[in-house]
Amino acid sequence: MNLNFQNVLVTGAAGFIGYHLSLRLLKMGCRVAGIDNMNPYYDVGLKQSRLDQLLEFDHFSFHQIDLSDRSGMESVFKKHQPFDVVVNLAAQAGVRYSLTNPHAYVDSNIVGFVNLLECCRYNQVKHFVFASSSSVYGANTLMPFSVHHNVDHPVSLYAATKKANELMAHTYSHLYNMHCTGLRFFTVYGPWGRPDMALFLFVRAILEDNPIQVFNHGKMKRDFTYIDDIIEGVFRIMGKLPQPNPSWTGDRPDPGTSYVPYRIYNIGNNNPVELSTFIEIIEKNLGKTANKTYLDLQPGDVVSTYADIDDLIADTGFKPETPLEIGIERFIAWYREYYSKT
Repeated sequence: MNLNFQNVLVTGAAGFIGYHLSLRLLKMGCRVAGIDNMNPYYDVGLKQSRLDQLLEFDHFSFHQIDLSDRSGMESVFKKHQPFDVVVNLAAQAGVRYSLTNPHAYVDSNIVGFVNLLECCRYNQVKHFVFASSSSVYGANTLMPFSVHHNVDHPVSLYAATKKANELMAHTYSHLYNMHCTGLRFFTVYGPWGRPDMALFLFVRAILEDNPIQVFNHGKMKRDFTYIDDIIEGVFRIMGKLPQPNPSWTGDRPDPGTSYVPYRIYNIGNNNPVELSTFIEIIEKNLGKTANKTYLDLQPGDVVSTYADIDDLIADTGFKPETPLEIGIERFIAWYREYYSKT
């Protein structure tokens, strides 16, 4: 069942994915309310630069608020209701940061998520779309990762909170017939990306003649997915209300679907690339060789990610396919331009 939408809430609107989605929606003429707490997990100046572009649209409104602020969240919903779609892209991100700052993940990814679910419940939101993560696959090794695989063995608190989000959303779908769709993103990269991600870290270090840290001695594989492909996937899912799976059975429960209007999708490039190859492409684009420090696999990291996107293709007709070489080239062009001005 398709949904036409004009009034959208995007949480994490000043973040990497939230900014790109908001910009896409605003250019289409949608009214967008954005929420972001502008926390200093990474450069607030970069978040502000993204936000400044969104504020140029008169049909964009911004609220600096934390998802854990229940009364503040309720007031945003009352001011702008009814939202056709709510897209939750706000979260405390990062696997490694969760090893030293676990409470930040509980506050944002658990408490904040419940507040969002409650607001959607009481304000007749037609479709709740939320970011999950490829990290939920945790200790799974059967490739490619499928939404129909069991994912009960996370290896980081970040992954555990994302798995918890999926369970919480399913509960609300069951109790209140809420249409909920979770999206497992696979290693998103591109212009305006996060400074804590590998591409940003590597490009900055190489240009500044600093060494880069290469974990697992470059033998990790990631399903790097370009931001434009992520946004296209999110956009198509926003307009597609999840439907109950008539063949779902509790005897053999399918984790990716349900007897209620709830679905999970992978959005990935369906093409894992070894970290050493990733670095070689960066070096070629920069015309410089990296000074590499080889390290063991960090706690919380997984060796490989690889998305099965058959369901995404079948239900939306879309397949991410931006080549890594093109995506990295575009990021470096953005990086050089942005930091020449700041």
